[in-house]
Amino acid sequence: MKNSYIKITLIIFLLFNATSCDKDFLEEPKATTGISPDIVFASEDGINAYMSGIIRYIRTVWSSVDSSGLNAMYYARSVKGNDVINKATWYRWDYANDYREASSTRSRFTWNMSYIIIDETNYLIQGAESATEIGDDYRTQIIAQAKAIRAFFYFQLAMEFQHTYTYDASLPAPPLYKEPASNTGPKGMSTLHEMYSFILEDLIFATENLTTDRISRSYINVNVANGMLARVYQTMHNWTGAEAAAIKAYGGDSNSVLFPEQYNNGFDDIVESNEWLWGAIQTDDQNQGWTGAPHVIADHNVLSYYGTYFNNDFVNLFSDTDVRKLFNNKYNASENNFWHWVTSKFAFSFEADIPLMRTAEMLLIDAEAKYHNGNTTDAHNVLFALQSNRDPNAIKSSNTGQDLLDEILVERRKELYAEMGVEWFDAKRYRKGITRTGNHRIGAPASLTPDDKRFFLKIPQAEIDSNEFIDESVNKDR
Repeated sequence: MKNSYIKITLIIFLLFNATSCDKDFLEEPKATTGISPDIVFASEDGINAYMSGIIRYIRTVWSSVDSSGLNAMYYARSVKGNDVINKATWYRWDYANDYREASSTRSRFTWNMSYIIIDETNYLIQGAESATEIGDDYRTQIIAQAKAIRAFFYFQLAMEFQHTYTYDASLPAPPLYKEPASNTGPKGMSTLHEMYSFILEDLIFATENLTTDRISRSYINVNVANGMLARVYQTMHNWTGAEAAAIKAYGGDSNSVLFPEQYNNGFDDIVESNEWLWGAIQTDDQNQGWTGAPHVIADHNVLSYYGTYFNNDFVNLFSDTDVRKLFNNKYNASENNFWHWVTSKFAFSFEADIPLMRTAEMLLIDAEAKYHNGNTTDAHNVLFALQSNRDPNAIKSSNTGQDLLDEILVERRKELYAEMGVEWFDAKRYRKGITRTGNHRIGAPASLTPDDKRFFLKIPQAEIDSNEFIDESVNKDR
């Protein structure tokens, strides 16, 4: 979290880039340089434009295809597991599970992008708290949105730069900035306990103060904030909290939030995808171009990178009547070849919207939490609600104990494949390994053992070099 990155005043690159998230949001966007904080925080329009810039930055294009936006973080996790196979193209080092050094783009990108967004939310919170020309209700809403985003990216840092919370909450975690870094200067490492406590503080504030209203589904409302909270509670193994937050996120009625006929629509249009709680909206003039993972990597039907393939063992988990079985042997490859299976799940174009959170995930968190809370009957019911929605021939299982939990985790993989790195996320939080099987291009050498250090990244060398409170010892034994 360095001077070169964080001493960004409100002349910020993203400040009045409102057209990126809603073309009609401001009729006359102002210049992107030289904007005074007095102007920005003098009106709700100014503050909304600043928030719009932060939302836009969540999908910003960095230096390469594999370092562009939150979706790049998600997709990098997807290729670290056993289900997805990645060709020797973009994300190939993530696929090999060896892209974690202090000088690597993965470490630098994840650290820098997260901290830039965190610092911008800190500026927004500080400015909104002192603004005199806005109403109190609006002030609370905008601060709640900013706190949810801040918490979300602290959660990404916690997951990416240390063991999981339940391994040892006293372990060092990235620095914790609760106000703009220009106010405080650089800080040393925090602990996982401190970071998660602050994440919860922010998300609880957000869930208690946000409403369902928002400009579009690229913004944060109370449902999305609850979805974020459910993921955090999952990771902490707070199952009572996870269940409550997940139900609030999807609404508690599976029949009204699942649309199986939309599963094969290309995952590229947030307006036509009723299951999306949160997504990155792209337009003609505001998009990631040739960097928009997973679509640009996974779509084999248009010009793209043709980089995503699937493990035979994973494809075999699906019944033929499951709407999610969108795999085909496009290249007539033999079963032993890694290019045997591709998917039509993602349709690539420059305007392809990107899913970041869906209702189906929340149902599965609900089922998982109910299992841990000892409510096996309702866990089965919620799980089967999703299974029967996706497959009209699904049969309700009678699994109990670990077998039921394993069934829920498999269903998460089937539902969310290549979207958010669900297999990696689940293995890390349960402190399990990931064993490569089947027709992988890189097999056993990329397998992960339980609590493997390759589940997390090293602290970037640039941070060590420029932060007086962090030295080379931070990466010792990492």
